[in-house]
Amino acid sequence: MARRRPQSRPGLLRKGVDETEQLWRSAGTPRGSLALMPNKITHTQVYVLDQDKALDFYVGKLGFELNTDADLGFMRWLTVNFPGQPDHQLLLEKPGPPAHDDTTAEQIRELVTKGAMGMAAIISVDDIQQTYKELLAKGVEFTDEPTERFYGTDCGLRDPFGNPLRIGTPKAGPIEIPDRAQFAAENTP
Repeated sequence: MARRRPQSRPGLLRKGVDETEQLWRSAGTPRGSLALMPNKITHTQVYVLDQDKALDFYVGKLGFELNTDADLGFMRWLTVNFPGQPDHQLLLEKPGPPAHDDTTAEQIRELVTKGAMGMAAIISVDDIQQTYKELLAKGVEFTDEPTERFYGTDCGLRDPFGNPLRIGTPKAGPIEIPDRAQFAAENTP
C-alpha cells in the first residue's frame, strides 16, 4: 500500500521542519537542481596578449560587436558579442593582475602563444564557404580549409595570439556518430 503524504495547510509548518526545508519539499525540486539556481552562461573568456589587437580581430575581422570597454583601474574589462546577442559576451582578458601574479601571467602568455589554452570558441555560420572567402579577403589566416565532417562543414583558424577557433555550418537534423575505428582511420595522417 502506498504511503500517503500528509496534507499541508497554508502557514502551517510540519513538526521538525524549518521554513526553508519545507519550501524545498513543497517545490518538488531536489536540492542542488539547476532549476532554482543560476542557469545561463553570460560570459566566456579568452586570454589575449594585446586587447587592442584582439578588438581589431574579433570585431574588425570576425564581425563581433563591442559590448563593454571599461577601465577598472586594476584591469580593462573588454567584452564583445555577436550582433544582436548581448546576453553572451566573450571577455578578451589580458593575463595579469588582479587574477595572476607575474610568474603565472607569463606562463599563461606562453601557453596562449603555443595555442595550448584550448578552444577559444566554436562559431556557427549559415554558409561556411562564403564566410571562409570573406575572412580570407580580410587577412584571416586559417589552419585548415572548410572540410565536410560528420557533424557539418568547418575550418580552423587562430586569433593573432595563437588561440584556436573553429567556424562552421552544422549539419541539419540528427548527427550520426561514425564508428570509432573508421573515424580514426579516415582522420589520422
